[in-house]
Amino acid sequence: MMTASPRWFKSSYSNNGGQCIEVAVNLVAPRGVVPVRDSKDPAGPVLNLPASAFAAFVTGVKAGGFGTV
Repeated sequence: MMTASPRWFKSSYSNNGGQCIEVAVNLVAPRGVVPVRDSKDPAGPVLNLPASAFAAFVTGVKAGGFGTV
């Protein structure tokens, strides 16, 4: 049995200012999760979000549902 490893990436909108998260969408199909981590601490904790919850979050961000920071 092959086990998929996360392939991490940051958004193309990241300006490399150090306030970024990384996601690994390659695990949606095999595991149904989207791992998320702090780009400043790659060895730190990882949140494994259900793919549906992550999709709802992205939809909310695109719709401006969280305001601006």
